[in-house]
Amino acid sequence: MEIIRRITNWLETHACAPAYSGWVLIGIAICFFAAGINTMAGWLYVISGISFALLGIAAVLPPRSLLGLVIQRLPIEPVTAGDDLTVELEICNQTNRPVTLLQVQDILPFILGKPVQKPIDTIPTNSNYRLLYHQPTERRGIYRWHTVELKTGAPLGLFWCRRLRHAAATAIVYPTVLPLTACPLIDEIGEENINRGDLRGMQTATQGLTRSLRPYRIGDPIRLIHWRTSARYGELRVRELEMITGGQEMIIAIDTAGKWEQESFEQAVIAAASLYFYAHRQQMQVQLWTALTGLVKGECASRTLRDAPEGSRARRDRLILETLAATTAGEDAASVHLPSYPLIWLTQNPLTLSSLPSGSRWLLWHNVSLPYEQVIVNRDYPGIVLDSQQPLQPQLQKTIS
Repeated sequence: MEIIRRITNWLETHACAPAYSGWVLIGIAICFFAAGINTMAGWLYVISGISFALLGIAAVLPPRSLLGLVIQRLPIEPVTAGDDLTVELEICNQTNRPVTLLQVQDILPFILGKPVQKPIDTIPTNSNYRLLYHQPTERRGIYRWHTVELKTGAPLGLFWCRRLRHAAATAIVYPTVLPLTACPLIDEIGEENINRGDLRGMQTATQGLTRSLRPYRIGDPIRLIHWRTSARYGELRVRELEMITGGQEMIIAIDTAGKWEQESFEQAVIAAASLYFYAHRQQMQVQLWTALTGLVKGECASRTLRDAPEGSRARRDRLILETLAATTAGEDAASVHLPSYPLIWLTQNPLTLSSLPSGSRWLLWHNVSLPYEQVIVNRDYPGIVLDSQQPLQPQLQKTIS
């Protein structure tokens, strides 16, 4: 059976292979031809000749109908894990005849899903047909595939013909970003280094800290509106203030070179994305670090969130999300030395906690293969021990120890 299947596949992709009805007609034609030889009856030769002629036409037409078809793939917009990818294919019929009864199969990577089959009734002469479908996603990642298969048995359905077309695709599935309402891990980082008296002085000296004026945006505090300038320009103008975090950098680092349990690592990626965007909402300078990429930052990482243009912020956020989508556990370490800035270190190896820079925090996923006593060794900096079997968001929002 395996040999027959291989022969059939080779015939379909290089020429054409008989369908079940085609095999039946071939058998009938041979029987009529043999009966004609045996009886010398002319009408049996006529029936067998018509049958063989019909089989010849049915074998030639399917490959010809696929010759003038060209496939173009439209870019796939990134989505978050759990959402559906929108995949669009444009099939161009460059011939002077319509193409009918076509089956299109997009060969997806097995980890993303099974191949998607879509039927097409007719593609008119010299026209395009746009095929759209939605593919569910379950886990973040960067998925690539290259092949679309065209299959037809038109017009008689006696022979099947398949042809492969190259249509490269890249689909990016971002990790989930949890809507954190609070995160003591970030809120308290570096707090011990801040002089409370200086902070009160900076909060009161708002006139001296005004850096520039910009148009009002929805959500800006009313107290920051500069009324005299607003009256002169005829629109609301808001003061840009120097932030106390302007000289402080924070880095979210994932121990991607270490060994992880799969579920724990997926939670770590989700946690990194959630912490990154929470820090942005707090107008902190934050960057991402992995063992393979080193520090990942956008072109505006040296400025506060409000300083960055909207397009630049979107590109920077996209770069961070793409890095998190592509990262894997146990990857090669291109950057062996951790940055000297305070880190939020995400790991499953408790032995790495003693080598963190001053002012760091950590998230440690408990390794069930280790005794719990080993989990708490080398805790030189405060952090949180997480359980991959529990919901992640409440654990990120609890007070650090």
